[in-house]
Amino acid sequence: MARRLRRSHNGGPPLDDYEGPPWGKGDAYIFLAWREAHDKAWKAPSHGVMLMRLERAKRLGLTYEEYTLEILERGRHLSEDDAERIAEIRRARRRRRSRHFK
Repeated sequence: MARRLRRSHNGGPPLDDYEGPPWGKGDAYIFLAWREAHDKAWKAPSHGVMLMRLERAKRLGLTYEEYTLEILERGRHLSEDDAERIAEIRRARRRRRSRHFK
């Protein structure tokens, strides 16, 4: 007899019963390469780098998280010359904030 699923269950297989390798049925090399890249990208920078990013973010009117995410996503540091992109980030910040009140 089949088990009856809870109302919030998505119908997929149970994740905690999986006994195979962490990369599933895919290529292990690709899985390990992506894991290494993810760990390297999210590794905490040195204290000096954090202070430099914080100072630049404040100068541009951004938060540390917004400035760092821009570096990780786009691969470039923002400056005063990037006024259009900074304005776009600020507009997105306002949209995120206003959604909490709706």
